[in-house]
Amino acid sequence: MSALLPPGENAVVHGIRAEVQLDPVPAEDTVSGSPAQGIVELGSVGDAEAGIWELREGVVTDTEVDELFVVLSGGATIELLGGPGVEPGRTVQVGPGDVMRLVAGTRTRWTVEDHIRKVYLAAG
Repeated sequence: MSALLPPGENAVVHGIRAEVQLDPVPAEDTVSGSPAQGIVELGSVGDAEAGIWELREGVVTDTEVDELFVVLSGGATIELLGGPGVEPGRTVQVGPGDVMRLVAGTRTRWTVEDHIRKVYLAAG
């Protein structure tokens, strides 16, 4: 898959309308529901990868990479389960316009009633 924002080009992607192919979340990461997720690669900025990620309807767990994201649409409740500098049990609500930083190694539980779509920058 090629990046939507190739290096060396001045370009635009309409993040809310970009087509994101959704696939079922692996069973080992699914807590409840039948969640589906997908990513559209935007390209890179320096050493960071940029993309659009969407998750639909369910509860999933993940181990995060260093990431900064902005919610474009929808929302989620993110429970921080453990990891570097994490106070276990801390819960964060995010919705359109919210910006969040996740630290590599943080274990999370995402609860999404309808969907969340975010644009992210993630360190490799």
